[in-house]
Amino acid sequence: MDAVNPEQTPPVLTHLRQDGSAQMVDVSNKAETTREATATATVRTTSEVLGLLGSGGLPKGDALAVARIAGIMAAKKTPELIPLCHPLPLSKVTVDFELGAASVDILATVKTRGVTGVEMEALTAASVAALSVYDMIKAVDKHAVLTDIKVLAKSGGKSGDWTL
Repeated sequence: MDAVNPEQTPPVLTHLRQDGSAQMVDVSNKAETTREATATATVRTTSEVLGLLGSGGLPKGDALAVARIAGIMAAKKTPELIPLCHPLPLSKVTVDFELGAASVDILATVKTRGVTGVEMEALTAASVAALSVYDMIKAVDKHAVLTDIKVLAKSGGKSGDWTL
């Protein structure tokens, strides 16, 4: 077991008040900066389904085009889905796909100029795009798996830039 450093202060959870109840974080004193985040999600499926995805040959049509629009729309709806997220003026949302041998990786990048980051918007875009891919392929693969949803990178703001 690791020793606890008594000089280190535990991180403060800004979404909690002193009594432990939830609150929306006050961002009114934060500096406005350009902020960007990229998130990913993976849909594991069969090579046959990936061939249909790539060729647009699925029974429901062009799944990737539908999933791209779903991801963009989801990023814009994030504060309606995640209770304590601030509504943000999104300046750019991209959703891209990388087809592999056994999966499709979804990459969502969201950008804004504001006082809080867009990690949740990028995660929401990637997640909903993955859900949309699943919806479009479930007729030919009911066993597809959504996995590996995570933030890959973020930039802007006081906490600085980082990449996974």
